[in-house]
This record gives sequence, C-alpha cells and structure tokens, in this order.
Amino acid sequence: MPKFTSDIVIGLEIHCELNTKTKLFCSCPTNGSEEPNTRTCPICLGHPGSKPVLNKKAVEFALKLCLALNCKISPELIFSRKSYFYPDMSKNYQISQYEIPLGKGGNLRLRDGKEIGIIRVHMEEDPASLIHPAGLKESQYVLVDYNRSGNPLVEIVTEPELTSPDEARDFMKQLITVLDYLEIFDINNGIIKADANISIRESGYKRIEIKNITGFREIERALLYEVKRQKEEAHKIEQETMSWDSEKGITFSLRKKETEEDYGYIIDTDLVVTGIEDKWIKEIKKHMPELAQDKVKKFVEKYKIKKEDAEIIAIEKHLAEMFEKVAEEINPILAAKWLRRELVRVLNYNKKELHEVGLDEKHMIDLLKLVENKKITDNVASKLLEKLIEKPFDVKEHVKKEKLEAVSDIEELEKYCKDAIKENPKAVEDYKKGEKKALNYIVGKVMQKTKGKATPKEVNEIILKLIN
Repeated sequence: MPKFTSDIVIGLEIHCELNTKTKLFCSCPTNGSEEPNTRTCPICLGHPGSKPVLNKKAVEFALKLCLALNCKISPELIFSRKSYFYPDMSKNYQISQYEIPLGKGGNLRLRDGKEIGIIRVHMEEDPASLIHPAGLKESQYVLVDYNRSGNPLVEIVTEPELTSPDEARDFMKQLITVLDYLEIFDINNGIIKADANISIRESGYKRIEIKNITGFREIERALLYEVKRQKEEAHKIEQETMSWDSEKGITFSLRKKETEEDYGYIIDTDLVVTGIEDKWIKEIKKHMPELAQDKVKKFVEKYKIKKEDAEIIAIEKHLAEMFEKVAEEINPILAAKWLRRELVRVLNYNKKELHEVGLDEKHMIDLLKLVENKKITDNVASKLLEKLIEKPFDVKEHVKKEKLEAVSDIEELEKYCKDAIKENPKAVEDYKKGEKKALNYIVGKVMQKTKGKATPKEVNEIILKLIN
C-alpha cells in the first residue's frame, strides 16, 4: 500500500464527451433526434459483420487536451475491447484504450497553485443511456436508449493527490475551463461525469469508488457525504463500488470492487493501429489557444490588475476575450473592476452567460469611456449595463437622449447641496454632534435631487465644505 500523508485521499476518473458532429466509430450524429434509439446504426449497435472506422476529429480533440494537460503523447493509437455483460453495450464490450493510453504523465494546476498529476488520458466510446423508471435501486426493469452509444469520450485519470472535496471540485472547475478554451466540449449541453476513488486514514485507506457523479457541482457534495459516512463506519469499511444518488444526497453499494483484469481486455482487431505523427502534433500545437492560466499571468504582468481579478475574468473564455479588447482602450484596472464585478453581477442576476447576450466589447468600451471621463456616474453606468444585458443599444446616443450626463458644474452642485442642507437641519446637527452616518443621509438627498447624476465623492466634499 502506498504511504499517504493526508487524512483524506481522492483520485478522479473523469469522462468527458467530445463535441464532434458524429460518433467515434460511425457516421451517426451525436446530436439531433431525441426519440429513443433513432440515432443508431449496425456499427454503434455492434451488429455482426459491421466494421468501426475511427473519427479523425475526435482524435484531434483528444490530442488538444493531452497537450493542454502537458501529457506525453503516445506515438500510436491502439484500441482494446473492455469485455463486460451489461445492457448499455449491446455487443458486450466497450471499445476503449488500456495498454497504451493516448497521453500520460500530465498535470493540471489548481487555483491555489497546487499541481495534480494526470496518470493517463485515453479515448473510448460512450455506453448507452439506461433509464430506471423508479430509480436505480427500486426499478423492476430498465429501459435502454442507444442514441448515446458510441459517442466519443475522453477519460482523464488523476493521481490520488486530491486531499479534500473542495480540491476535487476545484479540479473539475479548472478542467472544464481548459475544455471550454479548447472548444472541444459543449459547456452547456455536453456530458461530463466523474467516478471518485476516496479513502480516509481511519479505515486504513480502504478505497471506495463512487460512480455516477455528474458535473463539478455534485462532486463536492458526494465526497463530503462519503467522507462523513466513512468516518462514522470506519471499522467496517471494505473496498467496494458505490453509486451517488443526487436526489437523496447519499451513496449506496453497487458491488464489491472489481479490478481492471476482470474486464479481460484484448486488442480490437477491427481497428488498425493509428500512427500519431510529430507533424500532426506540431500542426495542432500551432492552433492551440492561450489557456486560462496563461491569461492570468498575462493580465497581471501586462495590465497590472490584481491576481484575484485576473483569475475570475480568465476562468470564463468569452469574458477574458472581452477584457483584452476593452483594456486596449480603457484603463485596465477600471475595465477589470467593471467586468469582474458589475458585468458578472448583472449576468448572474439575469441567469445568463456572456455568449447568450448581444452585449459586446464596443458597448463596454463606450460605457466605460463615459465613466472614465466622468461623463456619467457609476450609478448611472450600472443601470445602463442592466439595460444593455436585456437589449443592446448605442450607449452614447442613449445618454445624450435621456440627459444622463453627470452633473459636474460646481455652481449647480453647490445649489443642490445648499438646498439639501437647508431642508435637513436635524441631519446637519447630528453630524456636528459626531454622527458620521448623518452626512451620508444628506449626500443621499443630493443624489435624489440630481437623479443619481452627481458623483458622491464631489457631493461629499462640497457638503463638508458648506457645513464647516
């Protein structure tokens, strides 16, 4: 048994669906009709005499991921048959990789800088979708939909180096960011699942595998539950495979843990060995995008913004691309503040992703130029941003038409301030007695009079000057 130093040891096996138009070994579409068993053919159903043909685009996508994860790439792509009897594979075996994975020995950095080792990245076909009408445990029968059968997957297997459910969730988040930047995964509709191997010190590190965890939001929840369960039952923990029930929030036993040898892997003789030439890898490298962690470094060094801001902006590809364009024309620190806080706030409130709205960098540049030149107040800019998310418009024209320009004339501001002081003598008296909040009350009254078109800082200074 390996020597562990942490109380909790976690390794992940992540299955990610590649966003190709057709399946891994046939021309059936990966998307389209949702009527059960309509996107199938003799090849993905494994009929006798049918011959699989490898999807080149799927291999290219898998190679991109291997390069992004710093893996050593195999010079040959070899597929094996993983034999098992289960209704999700009509031919009683899954085409996968076993002896020689496409990539091995890589790593992925967590947000705190910790690097998690990648044992292997390999390709395989997705099994069919099983529908249990009354749930996995209670159903008397199972329905099988082979539409998904044969879709291209990559499996990413980590070293057992994660030491908490929070780290596991962060790993999934960083991986999805990489997949999004590479444009090989449909972040909105693609399937990503994790099997987690977890053990704790109290049980002597007896390994439990949890299957059927979908998405990084569930990974932390499932692992938190399992850590608690294992600590409570440490004396009777045995190596086994569990399933995660997301509705009930519990794990339950599926079977005693099998080993890889139990699957009886053999080389698939229907698929020829595919050479991975250096020329092909160089061509893929040439078109690889700058990834999120590279952008964080660039944003901090080139634009001098805070690392925390850079990380939040970079984790969303479209937001990072917008920031770079906006920062070329607007003070980068001001741009980071507005994109990282206000834009993200408004998108979250409307339950929208940036790519789903019509707002682009031109709208943000026009808006922030007005803020930067003090033509409008932050308050007005925030309200305009909320409107822009709903339906984009010409910002400069709108400000002019609606007379939203900031009140910056000192004489005009002084008049508003004098009126507010005169109308609120008690607040003035309270401020003179030492109640600092009373000043904010007067400032608020001036902001009401100017309909939010005055800068609070300037109003504050004028009121203090007048009162004193």
